[in-house]
Amino acid sequence: METQSRVAHRMTNYREKKWLVIYTKPRWEKKVDKLLKQSGIECYCPVRDVVNQWSDRKKEISVPLFSSYVFVHVDAYEQSRALYIMGVLGFVYYMGKPAIVRDNVIDEIRANLIRYKDMEIISLQNLCIGDTVTIKGGALVNQMGKVLQIQGKNVLMVFETINCALVTRVSIQNLSVHNISGNHEN
Repeated sequence: METQSRVAHRMTNYREKKWLVIYTKPRWEKKVDKLLKQSGIECYCPVRDVVNQWSDRKKEISVPLFSSYVFVHVDAYEQSRALYIMGVLGFVYYMGKPAIVRDNVIDEIRANLIRYKDMEIISLQNLCIGDTVTIKGGALVNQMGKVLQIQGKNVLMVFETINCALVTRVSIQNLSVHNISGNHEN
């Protein structure tokens, strides 16, 4: 028979809030964020402002930093409620359980979005050898070059300038991809 302290401990775990990651329908991140807030569920959809240009005008819009992901700060009860929000496909799982994001990681995302207005997430799957990229920060800011090698989260690049080549290692987060080579596998 369970002791009273075990029942109390289980109830506190039930009420303990954790940051989890919700997987949404494509392009539904901001809608899901709004619907979760309307349901009283604490959530966070990090967005960055970008300028889109159409043929007749330019407009600044907010784009989600993570495609198809919204963070929710929920207890066990709210976790099940969140699944019934329109546009929610489910939770992101890690090792058979919903992936838990530490509070300090959410705080770092918030701080970095304030500090680096043009921050964006670049998937390693979208970068291949031969791609032309521009460096967004650091000593070689605004320099264009070709990707020679991908080493973890760094890229070995070559910059062709006045009959010589300069080779440097650049963090993937400091790159903006211009054209994608034909080497990508689908």
